[in-house]
Amino acid sequence: MAEIPDDLFTAFEDYERAILSNDLDALDAAFAPGPQTLRGDAAGLLVGHDAISAFRGVRGGVPPRTIERVEYRPLGRDAALLVSVSHYLEGGTGLQTQLWERVDGRWLITAAHVTGRAQALDRSVWRTVGDPLYQGAWEGPLAGLTVAVKDLFAIKGYRVGAGNPTFLDSAKAETTTAPAVSDLLRGGASLRGIARTDEFAYSIAGDNAHYGTPPNGALPGALPGGSSSGPASAVATGQAEIGLATDTAGSIRVPASYQGLWGLRTTHGLVPRQGLLPLAQSFDTVGWLTRDSATLQRVVDWCLSYDGSASTESVYGASDAELPWRLLIPQETLAASEPETLAAFDAFLVRIAASDDPPTLARIEIGALHDYYEPFRTVQAAEAWRNNGEWLAAHPDATGPAVAERFRFAAGITAEAEASARSALEPLRERLHALVASSVLMFPTVPGPAPMRTHGGARVDAVRQATLRMTAPAAVGGLPSVSAPLLTVPSQLGPAPVGVALVSRAGTDVALVRLARRLARLVADPTSPENS
Repeated sequence: MAEIPDDLFTAFEDYERAILSNDLDALDAAFAPGPQTLRGDAAGLLVGHDAISAFRGVRGGVPPRTIERVEYRPLGRDAALLVSVSHYLEGGTGLQTQLWERVDGRWLITAAHVTGRAQALDRSVWRTVGDPLYQGAWEGPLAGLTVAVKDLFAIKGYRVGAGNPTFLDSAKAETTTAPAVSDLLRGGASLRGIARTDEFAYSIAGDNAHYGTPPNGALPGALPGGSSSGPASAVATGQAEIGLATDTAGSIRVPASYQGLWGLRTTHGLVPRQGLLPLAQSFDTVGWLTRDSATLQRVVDWCLSYDGSASTESVYGASDAELPWRLLIPQETLAASEPETLAAFDAFLVRIAASDDPPTLARIEIGALHDYYEPFRTVQAAEAWRNNGEWLAAHPDATGPAVAERFRFAAGITAEAEASARSALEPLRERLHALVASSVLMFPTVPGPAPMRTHGGARVDAVRQATLRMTAPAAVGGLPSVSAPLLTVPSQLGPAPVGVALVSRAGTDVALVRLARRLARLVADPTSPENS
């Protein structure tokens, strides 16, 4: 085997030292500048020096390791392939493959692929996991699918942890399993495990202060979205096919948008909430996350239509009726969207209009989003404090700073303020119901792509509030809403998904998924699974 040139080996050693010390300047200098540089790992591919640099800023350092072996293959006078095997002091080995090129007399990395050490259990995603953890029926329409259950649902023999270790320690084992879990098991799905949630489901970022931040399966280095962060990340990274989750103010739709998933918030009260730890009963709903629309259709066809499940027909009338092919676009949601999202959405509308099966499109006004968000926020907080205040008072230091601040606000809501907020919600609810009586609302699910993990608390809170203004109307109306991964926008970390939200009248959940799939087929690549 040819020996590694001295100057190349020195560059390799300098790069390895920079990795272990997390010297960001040295790491940036080791990679070739420009948009063609590549870096990939199990989480995804980063294209361009800027995206790679942004990712390093959020990754943090790597665990201590030593290089056990380096293989060198010259590819020409000024290019070489290095493949190195690393041994981690905490156990396990990894593999690094790097393409080095001599640029202006210096060896620089132009492409790299990292295979990290195998991780038996990512505790930021899972609280408890098995293969499976609980076997469902051996046959049925959901046979072969695995489920990640948000850590708010009762599962017989397990405790509900609510994203907080102190709460988990004080909880008792459940004696029954929540109907929403049992429905999936009866349909043939198996329980893969109990997945993490933001504390008490009172967040939409996904950054749990106790267990860490689950990975974003679509955009390495970005927040995953919460509070259904664990189920969403499990689905996006291929560790489960279905995420059973909840959506109070956007906790299904936001992670679906951030991670390029399909996510359905069901009609309020449609799916039984027995065995579910509540946040705010006036808005809490059950729903699902999947990687593709066909799987979501299988889930809703079973869970919302079969005898013995929570049937839409019994509460709201026939659920299988087709929805009108008429889409209304609230101007207020477009004004709240970031410029890149708005540009992608406008291009999306152009493609729809030019398709062979265009829907009727119209722009409307639903009223200031702030007018939805503020009374919603007040009622949500009042109910959250009634549900959790006694426990929080007994455990004053048990929650992370951001969630603690939200509960401090909740503790100050007076009965008069809550009553006033409820009164303010009524006309808004009636307005929304009138709009969806013969149409479907459509708009970007969230203002923009998932924020980077390094964004400070003030930035994340600003994104949170802007996002809640867009997700609150469906919650105020108690209406079903699906987020479909139909937009791609630029971000600091590379191309990022943003969902398109559809909102329809109560009880039309099954038909809404069908309509969203119809819409997706209009803009899908001919080889896409959405066209199958």
